[in-house]
Amino acid sequence: MNISMTGRNIELTEPIKEHITASIETLKKFNLDIISVNVIVSTQSKKGKEHSIVEFVINLAHKNTIVIKQNDQDLYAAIDLATERAQKAMRRLHDREVDHQKVGLNEAKAEIVDVKEAASEMEDEIIPVELDLYKPREVEDVLNDLKESGKMFEIFVDNEQKTRVLYKRNDGKFGLY
Repeated sequence: MNISMTGRNIELTEPIKEHITASIETLKKFNLDIISVNVIVSTQSKKGKEHSIVEFVINLAHKNTIVIKQNDQDLYAAIDLATERAQKAMRRLHDREVDHQKVGLNEAKAEIVDVKEAASEMEDEIIPVELDLYKPREVEDVLNDLKESGKMFEIFVDNEQKTRVLYKRNDGKFGLY
């Protein structure tokens, strides 16, 4: 990573250069292949007050360039604010790369085939269930059993040898087919 520092209307002393270098070193933790960082420090006088302006131009490999411009009355505060903004931008780029993993075409096709095979296996599977339809039952007895069990419905044969279904309705009442 190349770091270039330029001072306009200001002399960059060693403590300022060290502070800028230390701030830029914190950007390495995002592993985004930083090619170069250009730092331009300048001062401006507005309404009789001196303002320090810090501009970071961060060139990344295979990505857009990040440009951050920050001004403040204190030079060190401007450097710190610009560094925080640069870290936020780098974090966003890093999270985008990590969260959106690229899946190759072959892996996607293999996954689709696996899902289709699992679906076809599930379609053909029949699970037998035994019903207790041995003797005729009264509707009241089945209603009491349904209330006690917590089931949603009960299939039974009534006294007239008809297969009937007693079920719980959404309104809390019971229905009979």
